[in-house]
Amino acid sequence: MLTDYSTAPRRDGIDPLGELVEATGRIRTRIESVISGRPELVHLTVAVLLAEGHLLLEDVPGVGKTTLAKALARTIDCQVGRIQFTPDLLPSDLTGVNIFRTETHDFEFRRGPVFSNIVIGDEINRASPKTQSALLECMEEGQTTVDGTTHRLPRPFLVVATQNPVEMEGTYPLPEAQRDRFMARLTVGYPDLDAELEMLDRQESDTPLEHIEPVVDGATILRFAQVARSVYASVAVKRYVLDLVTQTREHPGLKLGASPRTSLQLLRAAKSVAAMAGRDHVLPDDVQLLAQPVLAHRLILSTESRLAGRTTEQVVRGIVEATPIPAHAATERR
Repeated sequence: MLTDYSTAPRRDGIDPLGELVEATGRIRTRIESVISGRPELVHLTVAVLLAEGHLLLEDVPGVGKTTLAKALARTIDCQVGRIQFTPDLLPSDLTGVNIFRTETHDFEFRRGPVFSNIVIGDEINRASPKTQSALLECMEEGQTTVDGTTHRLPRPFLVVATQNPVEMEGTYPLPEAQRDRFMARLTVGYPDLDAELEMLDRQESDTPLEHIEPVVDGATILRFAQVARSVYASVAVKRYVLDLVTQTREHPGLKLGASPRTSLQLLRAAKSVAAMAGRDHVLPDDVQLLAQPVLAHRLILSTESRLAGRTTEQVVRGIVEATPIPAHAATERR
């Protein structure tokens, strides 16, 4: 018997969308108990989780990038692996290694930290390109190959990587192929005064991160991901996604535009945002919300744009403002 993952109420009367909204609301509440004053950041983080994407957190030191990743991991009852990236880290330190056992005269595969449901990669740009590339197969295909043998990774599988764009000494910038594997890049930013005061009150004599309890397990996240994928996206919304992506390929201020993978990931992320809002269809607003986090880190500026001091975020903002929005009636499920 096939499992019904549609957004319609099941035979047992349970509303899949309602269940998803309630559970993701509790996940966000628990993360926000640690990350003060950034509800939109937490919202997009959970959306990437539901879309089965990977997340890149980029900002200056001390703003809570690793804390956000740890808080997300603690809300889910699943296996979590953490990797501190350093220049001397080897690919086998991530994927695992075959060890010869003298008592059995055979090789035994010892799994690395990538064999986890949530992999937290701290300061990913401090590892060498050779080590960074060990994650490419893992992130795209959900598997890793060691000594000619392919090993499947568990599901759900989410990589949450952090990097510091300020201290560039001793770092290796992520290549375009690696950045394209991340569904979204989010910036934590500094909290406002009230949020930072709330953080001081909460953490003056305690560590809230230690008190986060799991809300769901990995199997439930997989089920929610299927519910999110079943959210309806009209032809008008899909054309809107393609219009935005196509504009990046034709923009005179960009040397490299977004890939077809971007179109797919932008639509999947928009479906997750719609599902978290309790809707069974995607709106152009969902796509606009995600345009900058999903598009900006994949683009490469032209020489003229760099000399003019423009950023990829500014380019994406201009593309969104210039692209016609489909009519609301054309986006609803018929």
